[in-house]
Amino acid sequence: MIALRLACGAVALLGALQAHAVALSQSEIAKLCGEAEGQSHCGRLVEAEQLKRLPGLAQRDGNTLRVTLFPSGHATFTDQETTTGGSSYALWDHYSAINATLLFTTQDEDSRFVLLHRSTGKQTTLPSAPALSPDRQRLATADFCETRCENRLVVWRVSANGAVPELEWRPSEPWSDAGVSWKDASTISVEYSLRGETEAKTLDRRLNDAGWRPVSR
Repeated sequence: MIALRLACGAVALLGALQAHAVALSQSEIAKLCGEAEGQSHCGRLVEAEQLKRLPGLAQRDGNTLRVTLFPSGHATFTDQETTTGGSSYALWDHYSAINATLLFTTQDEDSRFVLLHRSTGKQTTLPSAPALSPDRQRLATADFCETRCENRLVVWRVSANGAVPELEWRPSEPWSDAGVSWKDASTISVEYSLRGETEAKTLDRRLNDAGWRPVSR
C-alpha cells in the first residue's frame, strides 16, 4: 500500500516548505508515484527527482545510496532483497536549516523515514515525514492510517545527536490520515480526516495545551 505513509508524509512535507525549499509538493509526489509498483519503487522515483534538485548531496549506485556528510565522509545505505520483501532506502528530502537529510525506507510491507544528521552521522527513525518548527528546535510528525500506523502526533526535540521524542498526543476519535505543520514555534496545525469521512478538518494545538504526554523512552 503506497498510501500507507506517503499520503500522510506528503501533507506534512507541504507544511514544512518554509523550512526547506526542496520538498516535493503533494501533487508532484502523486504524479511521480501514480503508477509505481510499490512503496520502494515510489521512493526511488522521488529520489531520482531529488537527486536533480540536490546535486552533490547523494549518489545512487545500483542498490547502494551514499549520502554526503558534512564536513566530510559518507553514510551508506544498501537495499536488501529477501523472501519477505527486504529493505530499501531512498533520498526523500533535505532540511538545510538543521543540516539533516530525510530518507524514505521500507522493511517488507512497513515504511518509515530516517533522519540523517549530516554533522554527526546520527540517525533517527520517524513514522512520517516531519515538519520543522520555525525556530528550528523541534520536529512534528503525524502518523495516522487504518493499519500499521502509530495514530498519534509526536513532537521531537532536535539535537546534534539526533531527534528525541518529547511529547505525544492521541485524538479521542480515530483519524484515517493527517498532516502536520507549524503555525508558530509553539503551535502545531493539523489537517486530518475522521475515519469513515472524506471531509478534511483542521486543528491547532499549542505545546502547552492539556492532553500532551511526555514520551517515555
